[in-house]
Amino acid sequence: FLSEMAVENITHDLSENSPNQSSCDVFVYQKAAVVIFPIFYSLVFLISAFGNSLVLYVLCQRKQKFNSTSIYLVNLALSDSLFTLALPGRITYYIRHFDWPFGDLLCKVTTLLFFANTYAGSIGFMTCISLDRYLAMVNPHQLQCLRSVKVVRRICCLVWALVSLQIAPLLFHSMLHEHQEKRTCMEYFNFEGSPNIPYLLLMGCAISFCCPLAIIVACYAKINLKLRAVVTENSVTVRLGRNHRANTVILLILLTFIMCFGPYHVNIMQFMFRRIQFQPTCEELRAFKVSLQITVSLMNFNCCLDPVIYFFAIKTYKKQVMNLFKDYLNMFGAAKTTAEQSSTNT
Repeated sequence: FLSEMAVENITHDLSENSPNQSSCDVFVYQKAAVVIFPIFYSLVFLISAFGNSLVLYVLCQRKQKFNSTSIYLVNLALSDSLFTLALPGRITYYIRHFDWPFGDLLCKVTTLLFFANTYAGSIGFMTCISLDRYLAMVNPHQLQCLRSVKVVRRICCLVWALVSLQIAPLLFHSMLHEHQEKRTCMEYFNFEGSPNIPYLLLMGCAISFCCPLAIIVACYAKINLKLRAVVTENSVTVRLGRNHRANTVILLILLTFIMCFGPYHVNIMQFMFRRIQFQPTCEELRAFKVSLQITVSLMNFNCCLDPVIYFFAIKTYKKQVMNLFKDYLNMFGAAKTTAEQSSTNT
């Protein structure tokens, strides 16, 4: 189990145990953060709330039956939507200069939603979608039982169950920490200074990031090779159009995965490797603290990029979005015409 709070605890312990502990304040970035983070997370909230609510509405309104891809996408959108509900609390937290006013229970709920979205919704279901598209295109006549609605629902339940077991221990620890007369939320987590934490985090990165990334890359490569073979055999077919769409979906998943989750996990791995070899200086701790907050923000940004995946994966969603934009443009055009006529009459 990979936890940002475990990394924060290492930063906290090292800053207190370093020789220049009296002058090493890893929170020097707060003045910029209380301006940048509220703006950033407010935009994330608006984009994610609109995009994921729309896809849930479209999928639930569909008359045709759910297939395997639709079920995975619904779970991905549901995970993003739950995380979005926790964003107002985080925005308030940053506006109040890292002071959490809502108590330990809501801090725990926010933390649970954060990690549930990261490891179940994003990483877990993105990997499942990639494998589902691989089975549909590369092995359409083999292991199709894994794409049945019944089995896919069980897989989704299994993903949620595994992540729930991983994050359940957080319920038994306080998420609040006193820092300069303020109550910080999801900043520190007490592992009692265990020397094994760097090794555990490296193992966590390998399991939660490197393995899913390898699976997604392999699925994309196989699908791309299959697509080229189909183009060689027959350049104009309905199935070719479906293959192109599936290839685009896997490519978007891969790019989103690398852009959102790559910087965070690479940042942790490089710091943990250096942490094993020597004691970081105060400047290195500060740099790591700043980079950690930035890369966590990139991870949270994935819930804004997931609607782009829905746009190419679900025809109904794409049509609905296009209709909304057309209606908006028509309303804007009508309002502009009315305003011009009014100004001409006057």
